[in-house]
Amino acid sequence: MNMPMSPAAIPPMHTWTPKALYLHIPFCTNKCFYCDFNSYVAEGQPIDAYLDAIEREMAQTARQLSPQQIETVFVGGGTPTVLTPAQLTRFLTAVRRHFPLAPGVEFTMEANPGTTDSAKLAAMLEGGVNRISFGAQSFNDELLKIIGRIHEAEDVVRSIANAKAAGFTNLSIDLMFGLPNQKLQHLKDSVSRALELDLPHYSLYGLKVEENTLFHRMYQRDELPLPEEEEELAMYQHLMERLAGAGYRQYEISNFARPGHESRHNTTYWRNEPYYGIGAGAHGYAHGLRHMNIKGVQPYIDASRKGLPRLESHPVDAAEAMEDFMMVGLRLLQGVKSSDFQTQFGPEDSLDSHFGATIQRLIEQGLLERVPEEHGYRLTAQGILLGNEVFGAFV
Repeated sequence: MNMPMSPAAIPPMHTWTPKALYLHIPFCTNKCFYCDFNSYVAEGQPIDAYLDAIEREMAQTARQLSPQQIETVFVGGGTPTVLTPAQLTRFLTAVRRHFPLAPGVEFTMEANPGTTDSAKLAAMLEGGVNRISFGAQSFNDELLKIIGRIHEAEDVVRSIANAKAAGFTNLSIDLMFGLPNQKLQHLKDSVSRALELDLPHYSLYGLKVEENTLFHRMYQRDELPLPEEEEELAMYQHLMERLAGAGYRQYEISNFARPGHESRHNTTYWRNEPYYGIGAGAHGYAHGLRHMNIKGVQPYIDASRKGLPRLESHPVDAAEAMEDFMMVGLRLLQGVKSSDFQTQFGPEDSLDSHFGATIQRLIEQGLLERVPEEHGYRLTAQGILLGNEVFGAFV
């Protein structure tokens, strides 16, 4: 149940209506060994009933928190492109029915290689999608098998070619490093293959062994042959050097883009700005409240018939919001600015008045540096490598 807040407890930014919309499609062709996302193998699932439910949540959300123009949409999962063309058309039509999209909206959909045939791509384009993020993860077929992916490297190349032929120009792929049995040379080869695709955006993530995954169970049994810490660090440094050398700007810890192709939707999260979160297990943040939806497919469907399908919801006071601002904002390599902090929390607040001691300690440790012209702070080269240590200092 949503909890009321007194107006004094809500920072200025948190009274703004979200301009970003996240929608969750929890169905996959299979469950990858490292994945802890709220996702389920699609076979046998009540997908059409789920689409009914997510539209009910869209309608209820729009009535409760009337949307203005939406500037970014992100459809994640799961693998949204396991939907049929007809299901995609139905779903995307519902999005536009309940949420007015701004001219120039960034409309992203996640996809796995091999799940986007010409009919699906046409339905996506017709439905308003203008950016696709493909989960490539590696261009080494043996590593793909090890992590539980069912596509092969050539499927990535083919999927990108098909997307370009369909008319998509804003494309991104994810690569992972620190995988079991992965060597630096494996990563170098994958980066070379990725750059040959000549895409505007790349996301490059280190493997995290999360609970409730096969990899976590293997790790506990000492059966997960992960690279040594030094080799994983060398992989990350290689990624930064290769992408920079190819003309890409690292604008966030794990993301690289050509100018103008940064992920606008994800930047909403990194700036700690409000967003709608719709679908099973989705998180949202609006008007000083964070919520998480019920995760299970059928429980979510059932709950959507009774009201908003919330699992939990809690108010975010100013102190917590300020900590969040620092933790996510410092992921951006441009850092955090006092002007943005004051926009969110009021003109009487400043970075130094709330976090001065912590900031100074991190500066002395060589992890943060001042940006005088912006009246702000950003990670140093060493801070980029030790980001989690920096972010944790603000909790």
